[in-house]
Amino acid sequence: MWWQAERFSAKSRHLETRMAVIRAMRSWFEEQGFWEVETPALQVSPGMEAHLRAMRTEITNATQDRVDALFLHTSPEFAMKKLLVAGLPKIFQICHCYRNAEGSRLHSPEFTMLEWYRARSGYREIMDDCVSLLRACARGANVVEFRHRDVIANPFSEWERISVCDAFRNYAAIDIEPLLDDTRAIRAAAIARGLHTSDDDSWDDLFFRIFLEFIEPRLGFGRPTILFDYPVSMAALSRPKPEDPRFAERFEVYVCGLELANAFGELSDAKVQRERFEADLRLKEQLYGEIWPVDRGFIAALEEGMPEAGGIALGVDRLAMLASGADDIDQVLWCGRPGADAPQ
Repeated sequence: MWWQAERFSAKSRHLETRMAVIRAMRSWFEEQGFWEVETPALQVSPGMEAHLRAMRTEITNATQDRVDALFLHTSPEFAMKKLLVAGLPKIFQICHCYRNAEGSRLHSPEFTMLEWYRARSGYREIMDDCVSLLRACARGANVVEFRHRDVIANPFSEWERISVCDAFRNYAAIDIEPLLDDTRAIRAAAIARGLHTSDDDSWDDLFFRIFLEFIEPRLGFGRPTILFDYPVSMAALSRPKPEDPRFAERFEVYVCGLELANAFGELSDAKVQRERFEADLRLKEQLYGEIWPVDRGFIAALEEGMPEAGGIALGVDRLAMLASGADDIDQVLWCGRPGADAPQ
């Protein structure tokens, strides 16, 4: 059991590093003039990403004559964007999030997320935030490099910033631009690189098969990597690039081969957002036989007018792993994964 003193003491140094990382986070945001906000974990909609699985619960009113279905949020994104509409310019939140059907050395069904948003900004400003914040966290944890297994990354060196197109060219020897929205062509490219494909693979399936095999394992080695400008089909909550709407203002941060954060130049067009949600719902029903409700309050907030903004979600547990050198997420969770002490 995790609470046995000998077992707990084995991970105490990782937890001390976790505390130092979170202290440094809060100090950095305070210095930057952000407000720390708290939004409810219980939401009408847990999020709309097609491949995420949510946790459902119920809420009974005081007179016990009405029961409503609610979800534990997979991210505080919708609620925080409503606060942008309400007029807050710079906000952050460190909170627990919940995703079903997850559990591995890098995943827990309950985990800690950091999200922050800058109104009247874009994803380029959020990129700069990431560099400054991770360096502050490294200093706060008294480490000069992040580590995962035998891979290191120095956050104080010049970060790699590479587009998705360049990453495909450099690491997979594939020019992805002519293949956009052409399933037959990207399947041929995957086969040529020795990957297995099937007739029912979608364009996105084939993209990620190439990405996971040739690209992701090479990101964030020696120094953190910012991978930016994804195909617009892979960024449901980000706006298209004005200069090339085939791509979206989205980037991810990779450190030591681990995906650490996912960021958007935020989509604020209510009509386009509703259409993207409907497409996600159709895909979710097709894949998993379930449909989540749309947060109509979020759509109404976009209709009211959300300012131009950049935002990002960062995995706090993974950052604590990288700062402490932990191999398993359980080493940086105070009480282990949910249910870890249940009698067998």
